[in-house]
Amino acid sequence: MNYRFYNARILTMQSTDILTGELWVQNDRILYVGDGRDVDAVYQKLNLGSIIWDREIDCEGNLLMPGFKNAHTHSGMTLLRSYADDLPLHEWLTKQVFPIEAKMDGEMIYHLTKLAILEYLTSGVTAIFDMYLTPETTARACVDMGMRCVQVSGMSGQDHFEESLKKTEEYYQRFNHDDPLLSYFIGFHAEYTCSRALLESVSALAHKYQAPVYTHLAETKAEVDGCIERHGMSPAKLFDSLGIFDYGGGGYHCVWMNEEDMEIFRRRNLSVVTNPGSNTKLASGIAPISDYLAKGINVAIGTDGPASNNCLDMFREMFLVTGLAKLREQDAAAVDAWEVLKMATVNGSVAMHLPDTDILAEGKLADIIMIDLHQPNMQPINNIPKNLVYSGSKQNVKMTMIQGKILYENCRFADTYDVDTIYRKANEIIDSLR
Repeated sequence: MNYRFYNARILTMQSTDILTGELWVQNDRILYVGDGRDVDAVYQKLNLGSIIWDREIDCEGNLLMPGFKNAHTHSGMTLLRSYADDLPLHEWLTKQVFPIEAKMDGEMIYHLTKLAILEYLTSGVTAIFDMYLTPETTARACVDMGMRCVQVSGMSGQDHFEESLKKTEEYYQRFNHDDPLLSYFIGFHAEYTCSRALLESVSALAHKYQAPVYTHLAETKAEVDGCIERHGMSPAKLFDSLGIFDYGGGGYHCVWMNEEDMEIFRRRNLSVVTNPGSNTKLASGIAPISDYLAKGINVAIGTDGPASNNCLDMFREMFLVTGLAKLREQDAAAVDAWEVLKMATVNGSVAMHLPDTDILAEGKLADIIMIDLHQPNMQPINNIPKNLVYSGSKQNVKMTMIQGKILYENCRFADTYDVDTIYRKANEIIDSLR
């Protein structure tokens, strides 16, 4: 479809400047971003006679910007929202999460992922970086719902690792070619759930495909201390020594990183994906975001799963990133709001290897959100980027478009979604597993 958005404020994320003008979408791509004053000149530049618009949308001065990238999540864990709470990480995993996950099947995860996608859309999320149990059904849910999804394998010692490696390779070959909404990377759950033999096999697979690798890393102090006790070095140093990061990738959480770990991330051009909501709820600690930024490390933001957060709200995560950093550093100037907004958009695209989703520009993918500025929390309009981080909320998401399709608009989901059935299925699944 062809869309013309006009009378818009536009934050392209190329700079803090706010453009007043128009944005045009043709099929899945952005055709034009500009002031729209000389349409004939624009048509000539684009080598077009004219355009028949399927829909022209008056933005009424509201803001268009790139969608948020939720760079670490476990969508199928919507099952466990407010079910396994108020426990430390190890007890939470071993006594609550792992036992009920053992009872879940792919069809359950399909329906639970669809529930998560509804929530992503209300939060302006246009791409997710998902690690969960059944990649086939996660992929099917995302394609059926129109969500852009990068998946990463979560191999661990709980599985027969040779079979896991075989399946990971199959998924890597398949999901990087199946559908333009899908991609897939090599990964593993964490050092403490993997044998050295499995880690060495992950490294071999990464070298075979010259591919980046992602994992939970330095989430808790106990995790780091345990790794040092087992291997004589931190998780980051262990993975680097095994060649796991030779082709890039990154770590989720990265709360307990030392200078040597950070140097590995800088030298290997790895991404940190911070998850402040989950780290706060599980009392894992506060990540040293200021240090990462000072060293030029790419920092993206994820919600983590809805069992450890419990909501999938990028606005709350953005506020926590800067708020906790200021508290940790005892410096109100730490981690400026603009840097946080880049983490949620541009940096997430870098971490997820989605270069065509980072900014609003001609030729980029039409993954766009509209922010309602005509609400009290967005007024007065002194500084829109700071408003988004410090006072913005999900209530301000007026529209979410992915791949040139409007999936959420004015508090309503796309007509193709059977929302009531999605809710009913989720409740039936948890009732069957209690």
